[in-house]
Amino acid sequence: MSQRQVLQVFEQYQKSRTQFVQTIAELATRPQNIETLQNAGVMSLLRPLLLDVVPTIQQTTALALGRLANYNDDLAKAIVNGDILPQLVYSLTEQNRFYKKAAAFVLRAVAKHSPALAQAVVDCGALDALVISLEEFDPGVKEAAAWALGYIARHNAHLSQAVVDAGAVPLLVLCIQEPEVALKRIAASALSDIAKHSPELAQTVVDTGAIAHLAQMILNPDAKLKRQVFSALSQISKHSVDLAEMVVEAEIFPAVLACLRDPDEYVRKNVTTLMREITKHTPELSLMIVNAGGVAAVIDYLGDCRGNVRLPGIMMLGYVAAHSENLAMAVIVSKGVPQLAICLSEEPEEHIKAATAWAFGQIGRHTPEHARAVSTANVLPKLLALCMDTDSSEDLQVKAKKALKSILQKCTYLPALEPLLYEAPSNILKHVVCQFSKVLPHDSKARRLFVTSGGLKKVQEIKADPGSALQEYINSINNCYPEEIVRYYSPGYSETLLERVEKYQPV
Repeated sequence: MSQRQVLQVFEQYQKSRTQFVQTIAELATRPQNIETLQNAGVMSLLRPLLLDVVPTIQQTTALALGRLANYNDDLAKAIVNGDILPQLVYSLTEQNRFYKKAAAFVLRAVAKHSPALAQAVVDCGALDALVISLEEFDPGVKEAAAWALGYIARHNAHLSQAVVDAGAVPLLVLCIQEPEVALKRIAASALSDIAKHSPELAQTVVDTGAIAHLAQMILNPDAKLKRQVFSALSQISKHSVDLAEMVVEAEIFPAVLACLRDPDEYVRKNVTTLMREITKHTPELSLMIVNAGGVAAVIDYLGDCRGNVRLPGIMMLGYVAAHSENLAMAVIVSKGVPQLAICLSEEPEEHIKAATAWAFGQIGRHTPEHARAVSTANVLPKLLALCMDTDSSEDLQVKAKKALKSILQKCTYLPALEPLLYEAPSNILKHVVCQFSKVLPHDSKARRLFVTSGGLKKVQEIKADPGSALQEYINSINNCYPEEIVRYYSPGYSETLLERVEKYQPV
């Protein structure tokens, strides 16, 4: 065989290998092919090609492995069990930028599925190689490395700490300062994934100066970047008063309120989440957001959206109202109660209803004026219905019941209470009757209305245990009226009169 023929054989072999890995990489983009490829033992066929002498074959092999691992955790485990990760990590520091991007993609695809698989990526020494890749000149390599680091960190505090210990945070903060928007997005997302687990990890992110750089991007025109920026600021703010104050001190208010009108619903949701995480800590932080126009803006936001994106806004109003009478009144004055009532009626999801019920409890529990604002929005019958609905989840029933009781204990607006006399179970009824027993002794007009509306008659029909609190409340109400009026509205009184008629002997 001549030299030329030998070279042709090698060329043919190279073409075959190239065609094979390209075909596998292409087939791996379609979910319907994955099971067939898996059953054909594609992993063992691809593994030796990672060490191929031809760089394009190595890169395409890594790409194919990444696409397969991305599909499900069984294929990701197959990569771990096949000792493919150490080869990728070694190549990550030695190969060209195209290979580095593909290798980082495989590490990300494996790490995303579970903490155990992410730990396997860490155990093979990937963190140091990924952190080194953050210093590459090519933004695509930095992006792929930052993405992989974020997917490792998102699982738990232990893995997040490993990413921090590898020195990733300062380099991620440098990445958010790069001009490429895609790199900014991924780096901000990775910082968010690190900060979310604990105050200590969030503090590590803050100590590298991340807040100031994130704050500069809140009005960036790129919606996906803003999502990640607000997510990262939320994850920092949620842990403590000090961290929330540091975010506020970056002077992001009132500028962020403009983003509540952003066309992207996830930008709006993440802004509202940030406000929720800040307001929950102290009355002072809540007051700052109220003064910036935050409560009115969130109420408008609730009117413009539907579904799960409403949840952080509902909770934010509840947190603001919980702190003090004045802050709760700010929610009322901004017309928060009617908007929350709409949310309670419109939303089918029980966790949203539960959050809304909780928010009503926080608004109405302060004074009779607060309770009246809630009760006049016809909220009490709705809360009662949720308490009594056997199809409601336990969490929804508990929150609705707790909210109802806290509002009832302050409510002196009798027209809103009276319908509950006819519908409430005994454990709620005693709170309703208690409020009547407090108001009626001091209000003659209310006493008259209570008779003409049938309320007094209904109270006489209530069966209370002798000596119970409920019986005492009923006695207090009865003491507001002449004895003959009470007897007149008592059950069986008409029969007593008829008996007297029958026994009466005319003179």
